[in-house]
Amino acid sequence: MATEANNWSVDRFADIEVLRYEVPAFEQLSLQQKCLVYYLTEAAQWGRDILWDQNCKYNLPIRHICEAVYTNYKGDRNDAEWKAFEQYMKQLWFANGIHHHYSNAKFKPGFSQQWLEQQIGQLPAELGLGVALIGFSAPEIERVIFDSTYMSIKVNQADGVDLITSSACNFYEGLTQQEVEDYYARLKDPKDTTPVMYGLNSKLVKEDGKIVEHTWKVGGMYGKTIEHIVENLQLALPYAENDQQRTVIESLIKYYNSGDLKDFDTYSIEWVKDLQSKVDFINGFIESYNDPLGMRGSWEGMVNFKDSANTARTEIVSANAQWFEDHSPIDDRFRKPVVKGVTAKVITAAILAGDSYPATPIGINLPNSNWIRAQHGSKSVSIDNITAAYDAAAAGNGFNEEFMWSEAEVQQAKKYAHYVDNIHTDLHECLGHGSGQLLPGVDPDALKAHGSTLEEARADIFALYYMADPKLVELGVMPDMEAYKAGYYQQMMNGLMTQLVRILPGDNLEEAHMRNRALIAYWTLERAKQDNAEKPALEFCKRDGKSYVRINDYQKLRQYFGELLGELQRIKSEGDYEAGRKLVETYAVKVDPTLHNEVLERYKGLDIAPYKGFVNPRYQIAKDAQGQITDVKVIYGSESYVEQMLRYGCEYSVAE
Repeated sequence: MATEANNWSVDRFADIEVLRYEVPAFEQLSLQQKCLVYYLTEAAQWGRDILWDQNCKYNLPIRHICEAVYTNYKGDRNDAEWKAFEQYMKQLWFANGIHHHYSNAKFKPGFSQQWLEQQIGQLPAELGLGVALIGFSAPEIERVIFDSTYMSIKVNQADGVDLITSSACNFYEGLTQQEVEDYYARLKDPKDTTPVMYGLNSKLVKEDGKIVEHTWKVGGMYGKTIEHIVENLQLALPYAENDQQRTVIESLIKYYNSGDLKDFDTYSIEWVKDLQSKVDFINGFIESYNDPLGMRGSWEGMVNFKDSANTARTEIVSANAQWFEDHSPIDDRFRKPVVKGVTAKVITAAILAGDSYPATPIGINLPNSNWIRAQHGSKSVSIDNITAAYDAAAAGNGFNEEFMWSEAEVQQAKKYAHYVDNIHTDLHECLGHGSGQLLPGVDPDALKAHGSTLEEARADIFALYYMADPKLVELGVMPDMEAYKAGYYQQMMNGLMTQLVRILPGDNLEEAHMRNRALIAYWTLERAKQDNAEKPALEFCKRDGKSYVRINDYQKLRQYFGELLGELQRIKSEGDYEAGRKLVETYAVKVDPTLHNEVLERYKGLDIAPYKGFVNPRYQIAKDAQGQITDVKVIYGSESYVEQMLRYGCEYSVAE
């Protein structure tokens, strides 16, 4: 497959560009490993409908109806209402629901309610849309689509409101925020040193005045779908590379059958122990960003294999985890005396699924349980082939030339961006999330709605602080002591300005990663002003009517990052909710409308989509005359974005 930027692009609509990614060296895997990848990818793709339902209870009926209209439309495809509907359909697919995947705001249809009703009325009766609407009325569905005030935001993080009743995500039913918090407060034992991640795989509802948890498991919520996941995990078992990997898969199957979160902890511990396998995977209820209280895990899947050639860098970083912990600018009380089991590698993604598809992270650190991290360690990965696809698509787009202060910063980025992006991901995922410790008796959920933002900020500021440390040059993972400056400039420019291209005029920052970047950048900007220097270390400047970020003292900036890291670690270790809330609300939420409009106008002239995601390759089994598998082939470019989404809707969906 060619690597020119325009050959990576598959589709472009709204604020999104869809790309392809390669799976380098798949052909070099053994037949056993290829078969393992194949069945694990099948298991991953079966979780899709769970995520759609988690994101909003109306998502699946709306998808079924809209896909029926999309595939049966007989009218003029140049008609303005059809064009608006086509964009809406593509946005739904990309976001796994009716709310934007990043801003959390509900999409506004550009077609009329009358037009949609007309199209639905013309659908063939045999489509059986009554099944799609089980439990919902047509007027109810239409209200969700067309009433901008109803179910308007998937995850509400606004201060001073009930985050449960004002969020459209489908993790709670009939409950207030206070009722949810009180329910889990009664369950938690502050003396328990190995607590489960309460609520991770369940929906909390009030039924007949009683609060009940419904669990996602075989025989429970989405039981038929999970049966398909388990079926493919069982098909993968004979191809496990070793006994430990076999134990990992068996532990996950047991957890899916029981729904018991202690079984999930057992699986997580076994997964951390599996360090010898080349093929690895994520499958289950993982990250809690889509829960306003940061408890419930969105369904996520990814299959990958180790990129041995590029893993040396991450192995060096993880091997020195104790040094970084010992030299961190935090209070001794919050330091881990012994860092256990920190492992890192560079991987090649073979399939993206659930909450990692179509948009995906470029680095992952798991498990999320604090006590498992402390006692058993964690695994961190950087996803090289995804980063390569992003880089190829962004080549020569003019972004840096438009927003960077001078040619010096542009040239700095060209020379060092590759190094600093990789090392930032390594430090953030491998060491940042795993650093520090909670004080005894501190509730892991003490930071509540602000927990995700503060944790991402803590990992990011850890990476920024150490990016400028001579230790990285000594270890050979940074080329010289100038390279970190490219990372500092990129982070400050993004947090103060350029990430604003991702939200609409008038909106606040809602997504945890965006809030994290703003928190760091605006806290640092204010800290620089407090020094009253003639040239502050960090400042906004104007030239030719345009706003720019200028860094005058990079080492002073590092000093500030150390101060902020110390405070963020204190907040987490002590469970200081009020201090965390104040940081987030002061620096991470509000947007300067004048600056926002300027950034949007300048960005518009570049014709770049602010969000990117991917279509997956396809995997095809070859068999001999006796039915034995002889090969598994990876196929690129066999289907468009629309074709893949429609196929997934048919092949990986079952009536529950």
